[in-house]
Amino acid sequence: MEQRTLIRAVVLTATVVGVVGTAVRINARPAPATPTEHAPADTRIRVQVMNATSTRGLARRATGFLRDRGFDVVDIGTAQHGRDSTLVIDRSGHTEWAQLVARAFGGARVESRPDSSRYLDVTVLVGRDWTPPSEPFYP
Repeated sequence: MEQRTLIRAVVLTATVVGVVGTAVRINARPAPATPTEHAPADTRIRVQVMNATSTRGLARRATGFLRDRGFDVVDIGTAQHGRDSTLVIDRSGHTEWAQLVARAFGGARVESRPDSSRYLDVTVLVGRDWTPPSEPFYP
C-alpha cells in the first residue's frame, strides 16, 4: 500500500513540476518585436482609431497600443468599410505626426485629408494586416 502511495506522490509531483515549468517557459518567451515609436513628450497628438476589420475589439487593442506610446486617443469606433491594410490619415496638416503614428503601426500607409471640423490630428483605420502585441496573462 505504501508503495502505491509513493508512486502516486511521485507522479503528482512530476505533473506539477511539468505544468509549472511549461507556464514559466510560456511567460518567459520574448514578446514579438513591435515598433517603438512614441509621441513627443511635449506634444498632444489627438487620434481617432477605427476598426476596419471584422475582428471584435481591435480598435480597443489599438487604443491601448497607442496610449502606451503617449498618443491621445480621443475616439474609437468601427469603420463602415473593411480594409486589408492599415491606413493613417492626417487630419490637421501635421504630416509628421501621421507618419509617426504610421511607424508605430509598422509602416502603415499615410494619406493627407485635412478636416478642421473633426478636432483630430490623425485617424487610424486599422486593417487586417495589423497584429496587436500579445496581452499579459494575469491568472
